[in-house]
Amino acid sequence: QVQLVESGGGLVQPGGSLRLSCAASGSSFSRFAMSWYRQAPGKERELVARIINFDGSTNYADSVKGRFTISRDNAKNTMYLTMNSLKLEDTAVYYCNAVALFTTGNYWGQGTQVTVSS
Repeated sequence: QVQLVESGGGLVQPGGSLRLSCAASGSSFSRFAMSWYRQAPGKERELVARIINFDGSTNYADSVKGRFTISRDNAKNTMYLTMNSLKLEDTAVYYCNAVALFTTGNYWGQGTQVTVSS
């Protein structure tokens, strides 16, 4: 079992920055593919960025490439999403997700609200 807790959301103006954190507990952090998803009101949840913890490979949604950076600190069992040049359309609840690489398991955090508004 893995517990995920997001933090770092808030209200920011367009063009601003935020850094989200996802603290994981309960299992070896390096054996998971970790992702950030987001869900805006009235829209489906979408993948924002993913990192494979044992080799550090990453991929991003086209809408955030060049603006968002996903990273992790395996020693701290924490994943981050650094968001720069935020746009109004980035407003959403951001969720942390962990999928076990070598066993079964798919875990979600409770979400953190990011609001981009002038």
